[in-house]
Amino acid sequence: MENTAYQIEYQPRTGSEAICEALLDEGVEHLFGYPGGAIMPFYDALPDYPLKHILVRHEQAAAHAADGYARASGRVGVCVATSGPGATNLVTGLATAQMDSVPVVAITGQVGRAAMGKDSFQETNVMGMTLPFTKHSFLVEDPDELYPTVRRAFAIARSGRPGPVLIDIPKDVQAAACESENGYRRLREVDPPVSGPALEAAATLLRKAKRPLILAGHGVTISGAERELMLLAEKTGAPVVTTLLGISAFPEDHPLYLGWPGMHGQASVNRAIDRSDLLFAIGMRFDDRITGDPRRFAPNAKIVHVDVDPSELGKVVKPTVGIAADAKAAMRSVLGYLKEVPDECFRDRAAWREELRRSQEPEKRREDAARGEYGPIRILDAIKAAAGEEVRLVTDVGQHQMWAAQFFKFTRRNSHITSGGLGTMGFALPAAMGVAFAYPGEPVWVVAGDGGFQMNLQELATIRDFGLDIKVAILNNGYLGMVRQWQEFFHNRRYSETPITGPDYETLAASYGLTGKTVRPGDDVEEAVRWAEEQEGCAILDFHIDPEANVYPMIPSGMSVNEMIEEDD
Repeated sequence: MENTAYQIEYQPRTGSEAICEALLDEGVEHLFGYPGGAIMPFYDALPDYPLKHILVRHEQAAAHAADGYARASGRVGVCVATSGPGATNLVTGLATAQMDSVPVVAITGQVGRAAMGKDSFQETNVMGMTLPFTKHSFLVEDPDELYPTVRRAFAIARSGRPGPVLIDIPKDVQAAACESENGYRRLREVDPPVSGPALEAAATLLRKAKRPLILAGHGVTISGAERELMLLAEKTGAPVVTTLLGISAFPEDHPLYLGWPGMHGQASVNRAIDRSDLLFAIGMRFDDRITGDPRRFAPNAKIVHVDVDPSELGKVVKPTVGIAADAKAAMRSVLGYLKEVPDECFRDRAAWREELRRSQEPEKRREDAARGEYGPIRILDAIKAAAGEEVRLVTDVGQHQMWAAQFFKFTRRNSHITSGGLGTMGFALPAAMGVAFAYPGEPVWVVAGDGGFQMNLQELATIRDFGLDIKVAILNNGYLGMVRQWQEFFHNRRYSETPITGPDYETLAASYGLTGKTVRPGDDVEEAVRWAEEQEGCAILDFHIDPEANVYPMIPSGMSVNEMIEEDD
């Protein structure tokens, strides 16, 4: 029998296949998106790969869902959209992720290379548009560069200070054949060098302080440094406060936890910062909602500022010691310098902790009195009691967000998810979808206002299609509540365009094949929450609350703790 020679030839992949293979090699399981003409080759390749695509009902929801997935899981979230309006609809979600340092990779289709620059149908310069609020943006015009670019995008998104990365790909590049097998060696992620003298100086300040506070931000959660934070607090006896995004980085039932400061943070925490002689700030950026007037912020304190992004050091508040480092690495180093310090060096802080405990008593009395009344505190207590310690709470933006941050007791790591820096209304429902996909089977609750909920309520269809067990509590006051509160305080109750109507949410839920219940003053709050927990899949509770309920305290924008408005005022 005659021998036959066979030549094995390389079969070129398409650009779309290269994208899918890169996603698989990055360990991607879920991506959130919406198809269209310019991204069609990618969607044509997608069914051949074990990637779970979640069809949202609006591209902004895809970005928020990827964001929620990333915050909950610690992995990179992925969203996909077509060119033109599809890509522009991602913008708000990408800006949300950028402000809160969340790793997201967005893949957008673009018109073909021959049509670019000619105002073609659905052509938008999405790369130029997103440069200010992405960590990096790519326009890929060579199919052989797609695989390495996707891998590089993931490395950039998660390294250092995380953030969103956009990859814009012309339609013909997605469809074109790859001419070479372009491998890619992942970038080695290296933490910024930790300065020994600076860390030793920070440890010395901690050792000598009489009234220290640790101020923990989102960076603690991002770096997985909750254990180090606990060890540092317990070693030094320094009370812990968190930023809004730092909530759940330190268990709220710990005796060293005080609360969170800022415009709507607890009055006692704001006063504690005002009285402290050392503020050990880690993984936070001194946002204006924390500092108010930065010239009058923490006037008696020396400040240690640890952040992975060197540009944040001294940007708002000039630190006594600035350390550009990962939160976990920095705290481990500081603990090393404190290892040989006898515990008795920190015992004289008992008087400081007792002073802080007494300062919280009026707040606790008011809070306890409100627990029996129909209102936000009772609703949040009922959710915690019914859902248990494992619940992850996703909040929208507004008064309800502040009430949840103040009164919901977060004891589980990374269980509080919200939009902080950008303050994006409409964030909660799609972000909760991402959380539910990251942790299937675990309890997820959304707390939203009637204004923000209406911005992305179309995602109830996505939740229904995938059978997500997301419970929703709408705190319905018939207003854009936070704006109305400002109008009450500063514009003589001139409620210009803040009253807002909405649907009958019980009927709305039924129209999506879900369940819902209306709850009014006098109804049994606890029974309603238990009912929602018992429902299969998504259930919506529409809590009608006092239209003029306010969030206290409140520090007017640009003011200091001395101008704080409290409920007694």
